[in-house]
Amino acid sequence: MGMHIEKITVLYWSATGNTKKITEMIGNRLAELLQVSCCSVDFTSSASRQKEYVFGEGDLVVAGSPTYAGKIPNKIMPDFKARLIGNGAIAVPVITYGNRSYDNSLAELCDILEKNGFHTIAGGAFIARHSMSNIMGAGRPDAADIAEIQEFSDRIGRMIGEAGEIPAAVKVSGDAGAPYYVPLKEDGQRANFLKAKPLTDVSKCNNCGACVKACPMASIDAEDVTKVPGLCIKCHACVRICPSGAKYFDDAELISHVSLLEGLCKEPKKNEVFFS
Repeated sequence: MGMHIEKITVLYWSATGNTKKITEMIGNRLAELLQVSCCSVDFTSSASRQKEYVFGEGDLVVAGSPTYAGKIPNKIMPDFKARLIGNGAIAVPVITYGNRSYDNSLAELCDILEKNGFHTIAGGAFIARHSMSNIMGAGRPDAADIAEIQEFSDRIGRMIGEAGEIPAAVKVSGDAGAPYYVPLKEDGQRANFLKAKPLTDVSKCNNCGACVKACPMASIDAEDVTKVPGLCIKCHACVRICPSGAKYFDDAELISHVSLLEGLCKEPKKNEVFFS
């Protein structure tokens, strides 16, 4: 069985847009190289994650997720497991991370895809601005990153063009079964911000509803955007999307954790790629 590709699908969970940007770069470049069509599936919203996405031979899926606490976001991971059906499709798992570490997220995504019937042939972990910080990963992906993303795509294109058979599953860094990273405060103690939720500066808010649409958990009250009755996963989508800067977090333990990371993760990290 060879790697004849008829269509490329870019499927991403991307609360603040970074994973969308990088996975679409890869998918569009591969479509250009292989001369096939490319479409995008935004897996971010709660509604989109209620559907099944079924693929098969002839499909190449670029599947992307950010890293949260060293793995795929824990409230999103079950949807990756339950909703993506490979049926022999080729897959390229892609992880983004905010200049701390991708730890085990890429290994976890590879494992999920393989168990769901995909053939993973390459994988990558790429730097992007951290969702909680304006300092960590600022300006990434930059021009050098984009060149690396293109070379990653080009190499996959060459693999597909030259391969007579589907290769063995790609081996990547990390342990798919490892636990989540434990966030710490500046004093070295464990940071507990599970109950933190975004607040709203009502003097800036114009009730445009952008935050309601952006929330991947559908947790912000559409009638009163200052209320967040549902689960908050601290993705900061509402903070990033708000056109007037009205959304913010003031949880002391969350702020301390971010400050700790900003102090420890100043040195720019490198993208990492893997091939079968």
